[in-house]
Amino acid sequence: MCLIMKKDIETRSDIELLVNSFYDKIKTDPVIGYIFTDVVNVNWEKHLPVMYNFWENALFFTGNYAGNPMKVHKHLHRIIPLKPEHFQQWIRLFTSTVDLLFSGEKATLAKQRAISIASLMQFKILDNQNSFNQTNEHNSL
Repeated sequence: MCLIMKKDIETRSDIELLVNSFYDKIKTDPVIGYIFTDVVNVNWEKHLPVMYNFWENALFFTGNYAGNPMKVHKHLHRIIPLKPEHFQQWIRLFTSTVDLLFSGEKATLAKQRAISIASLMQFKILDNQNSFNQTNEHNSL
């Protein structure tokens, strides 16, 4: 039996491989793919380098990302309501892509960061909406 040892995420090239492979899955995913391809119509030439910088900063603290992903996703939620299953599918696709390609400390960190980020976004976006709806329902009584 031949075992192939996967390496850890060590370089920007590794991050680019991860991000490219992940978004290749996203583009054809039946649960969330349409959000990227039809609703937002992502400009991949612009989006991918931003994601390389984001993940490079998240894993290696390079300081080369200065965006506001929460603001972007709150805006997206106003265009198309995001649901818990969207966030869960994003996590599944990201973590499975990491597992397919890499193994090690940074790979584990990437999965932990992805889960934390998606969970926080889900909480901030969906729970704020629920709080807003409950406040409006209470005020209309």
